[in-house]
Amino acid sequence: MAVARRRGNPTWGSGQPAQLQPGLATAFEEQVRKLGLNETTCATSERLRQWCERNKDRCYIPEWLLERWGISVEPYFTRDNRA
Repeated sequence: MAVARRRGNPTWGSGQPAQLQPGLATAFEEQVRKLGLNETTCATSERLRQWCERNKDRCYIPEWLLERWGISVEPYFTRDNRA
Protein backbone atom coordinates (compact mmCIF):
# COMPACT_ATOMS: atom_id res chain seq x y z
CA MET A 1 0.00 0.00 0.00
CA ALA A 2 1.49 3.37 -1.07
CA VAL A 3 1.38 6.37 1.25
CA ALA A 4 0.58 9.69 -0.36
CA ARG A 5 3.16 12.39 0.27
CA ARG A 6 1.82 15.71 1.41
CA ARG A 7 3.30 18.77 -0.25
CA GLY A 8 3.41 22.43 0.71
CA ASN A 9 3.30 24.20 4.04
CA PRO A 10 1.69 21.89 6.61
CA THR A 11 0.63 24.83 8.79
CA TRP A 12 -1.12 26.75 6.01
CA GLY A 13 -4.70 27.46 7.01
CA SER A 14 -4.27 25.92 10.44
CA GLY A 15 -4.05 29.21 12.29
CA GLN A 16 -0.51 28.43 13.45
CA PRO A 17 2.12 31.12 12.88
CA ALA A 18 4.82 30.34 10.33
CA GLN A 19 8.28 29.58 11.69
CA LEU A 20 10.57 32.57 11.15
CA GLN A 21 14.01 31.94 9.74
CA PRO A 22 16.92 34.00 11.07
CA GLY A 23 18.03 36.63 8.57
CA LEU A 24 21.48 37.01 7.16
CA ALA A 25 23.72 39.57 8.80
CA THR A 26 24.34 42.80 6.89
CA ALA A 27 27.89 43.80 5.95
CA PHE A 28 27.70 46.42 8.71
CA GLU A 29 26.69 43.82 11.31
CA GLU A 30 29.52 41.54 10.17
CA GLN A 31 32.01 44.40 10.54
CA VAL A 32 30.72 45.23 14.03
CA ARG A 33 31.10 41.59 15.04
CA LYS A 34 34.58 41.36 13.46
CA LEU A 35 35.72 44.40 15.45
CA GLY A 36 34.16 43.03 18.65
CA LEU A 37 31.83 46.01 19.10
CA ASN A 38 28.29 46.42 20.38
CA GLU A 39 25.69 49.15 19.96
CA THR A 40 27.18 51.32 22.69
CA THR A 41 30.80 51.04 21.48
CA CYS A 42 30.11 51.51 17.75
CA ALA A 43 30.12 55.30 17.88
CA THR A 44 33.58 55.46 19.51
CA SER A 45 35.32 53.10 17.07
CA GLU A 46 37.59 54.88 14.60
CA ARG A 47 38.07 51.68 12.56
CA LEU A 48 34.30 51.29 12.16
CA ARG A 49 33.96 54.95 11.19
CA GLN A 50 36.59 54.53 8.48
CA TRP A 51 34.83 51.41 7.18
CA CYS A 52 31.50 53.28 7.14
CA GLU A 53 32.99 56.23 5.23
CA ARG A 54 34.36 53.84 2.58
CA ASN A 55 31.13 51.82 2.30
CA LYS A 56 28.42 54.40 3.06
CA ASP A 57 26.98 54.42 -0.45
CA ARG A 58 26.81 50.66 -0.96
CA CYS A 59 26.14 49.08 2.45
CA TYR A 60 23.45 49.60 5.07
CA ILE A 61 24.66 51.71 7.99
CA PRO A 62 22.22 52.74 10.74
CA GLU A 63 20.99 56.31 10.31
CA TRP A 64 21.68 57.23 13.94
CA LEU A 65 25.36 56.41 13.43
CA LEU A 66 25.63 58.33 10.15
CA GLU A 67 24.03 61.35 11.82
CA ARG A 68 26.28 61.13 14.87
CA TRP A 69 29.40 61.11 12.67
CA GLY A 70 28.05 63.69 10.19
CA ILE A 71 28.40 61.31 7.24
CA SER A 72 26.13 62.03 4.28
CA VAL A 73 25.02 59.34 1.86
CA GLU A 74 24.48 59.62 -1.89
CA PRO A 75 20.84 58.43 -2.20
CA TYR A 76 21.04 57.54 -5.90
CA PHE A 77 24.48 55.94 -5.98
CA THR A 78 25.27 53.75 -8.99
CA ARG A 79 28.44 52.11 -10.23
CA ASP A 80 28.70 54.89 -12.83
CA ASN A 81 29.15 57.46 -10.02
CA ARG A 82 32.57 56.05 -9.15
CA ALA A 83 35.55 58.22 -9.95
